[in-house]
Amino acid sequence: MTEEFHRIRRLPPYVFAEVNKAKAAARAAGEDIIDLGMGNPDSAPPAHVVQKLVETVGDPRAHGYSVSRGIPGLRRAMANYYERRFNVSVDPETEVIATLGSKEGLANLAAAITSPGDTILVPNPSYPIHQFGFIIAGASVRSIPATPDEDMLRALDRAVRHSVPKPTALIVNFPSNPTAFVANLDFYKEIVAFARRENIWILSDLAYSEIYFNADEPPPSLLAVPGAKDVAVEFTSMSKTYSMAGWRMGFAVGNPKLIQALTRIKSYLDYGAFTPIQVASVAALNGPQDYVSDIRAMYKDRRDVLLRGLSAAGWDVPAPAGSMFAWAPIPPAFADMGSVEFSKLLLKEAGVAVAPGLGFGEYGEGFVRIGLVENTQRLRQATRAIKSFMSRHGAGASTADLLGAAQS
Repeated sequence: MTEEFHRIRRLPPYVFAEVNKAKAAARAAGEDIIDLGMGNPDSAPPAHVVQKLVETVGDPRAHGYSVSRGIPGLRRAMANYYERRFNVSVDPETEVIATLGSKEGLANLAAAITSPGDTILVPNPSYPIHQFGFIIAGASVRSIPATPDEDMLRALDRAVRHSVPKPTALIVNFPSNPTAFVANLDFYKEIVAFARRENIWILSDLAYSEIYFNADEPPPSLLAVPGAKDVAVEFTSMSKTYSMAGWRMGFAVGNPKLIQALTRIKSYLDYGAFTPIQVASVAALNGPQDYVSDIRAMYKDRRDVLLRGLSAAGWDVPAPAGSMFAWAPIPPAFADMGSVEFSKLLLKEAGVAVAPGLGFGEYGEGFVRIGLVENTQRLRQATRAIKSFMSRHGAGASTADLLGAAQS
């Protein structure tokens, strides 16, 4: 009775817990914390979507059990989105399912398709559910590079030749959380060809499909590759595109066998999202899309303000091509601290919360993730505080002194 449950034992300590504890303590003490650590959109959803929600809530018929796989109109709306955005045709009856956010869909599909001891290929660093959904389901995870280039392709080839048992599934996530890398269609063609050749399923996480900063190269769907639906399913989300994170509405689209597996698992676990949320999501997908362009422009402005401010502080951070994050290498003077202690020190002395890279996998060590989740005024305030913080410590501070400051 005193032992941990089997699946809980498989989960490592929560890396973000220390920073979250320090953040909560600082706020309890009345400190003003600029929280750039969580990917939580701060904008309101489109007004017409909220109005549709309110209108539907007023209908007494809308409060019963809903449909686990999504109401028909919602599945049709997602199919229409794929057609106009990616030129990809999908059958709303057999190739689309609504999920309670993409995170829930990923975790439940992992449970549906995983046998104990399976090997799954997961980028490292990556969003935690990409690996832990499969670990909870009983699989072993093999890390591959997170970059959409030859390094990943070579690693996939090695994994097939040297993994026992042979891998059964591969996760890809572009635009990536946390690294903000963006893949092109040529790369996806290589990934699909590999998966078809080796009989490996692909789970593509496209949650940031509409948050990109090169207007001439919007992120493609992996399903746009001919033959991709033979081996792949893709997850999307309303959370970032329409600032509807708390509504928990996402989708899986693609291979009918995978969609059916997820549908069957979900039929045992839930009755779908609250019907008014599904109806309002139809209004978001089928209605005017000016909001999406405005949100994209807003994140670009925030990205540029953040990067200019960090550069002025002496912190050089690569410009993200997509997502709502900057993936920032720890400044050289602080590099030996590690990402957790650096994040704690930044919180303590600058009042700025970021996410330690170690929380996204061991190869995330040496980085922090900075969210574009505050307005430009607050981002300027954050970068001024970071500049002051960095100038106080300078290049001569020892690692021991810095660690002592973080832990005191």
